[in-house]
Amino acid sequence: MDYTKEIRKYLDTEREVLAALDEKEISDVMNVLEEARLQGKRVFVCGNGGSASTASHFCVDFNKGASEGKEKRHDFECLSDNIPTLTAIANDICYEDVFVELLKNKLHQGDVVIGISGSGNSMNVVKAMEYANEKGAVTVGLVGYDGGKVKQLVKHSIHVRIDNMQIVEDVHLAMDHVMMFVLGR
Repeated sequence: MDYTKEIRKYLDTEREVLAALDEKEISDVMNVLEEARLQGKRVFVCGNGGSASTASHFCVDFNKGASEGKEKRHDFECLSDNIPTLTAIANDICYEDVFVELLKNKLHQGDVVIGISGSGNSMNVVKAMEYANEKGAVTVGLVGYDGGKVKQLVKHSIHVRIDNMQIVEDVHLAMDHVMMFVLGR
């Protein structure tokens, strides 16, 4: 079977989405992350499924790649990396509160909370953004589709404007790499 036409269509669509990104949105988020680093603030990242994987990847790239050789370093934590704690909260309280409960233990005013949600409507990410706003954190959303509730709640966002979860997730990870590459220089 020859899949080349479908492959070309996917890649062409991804190129179009990348070309349509708002560089100002990306730069604004980079400034938030750089200010957090310089002020010694923590950055918490959360997401579900593929977005949880991207959240974890952000931590690797910023705690190591963008921090290497710097006196003041980034302090990123992925809220979805501790599976035993996550499942304990989901089982004993509810899945919608898994990120809020973790933030209650750690979040301070001026910290940054990044919520990654392809649809922008993952309720545990929405609730984390609401809680972070209440506590005076700086909120950032990486969203797709129409941006959903997360885009409405956050102070800064990178919006991937397409109704295709795979391309949204591809671009969210690319944003991690763009920001890490530029800030790590």
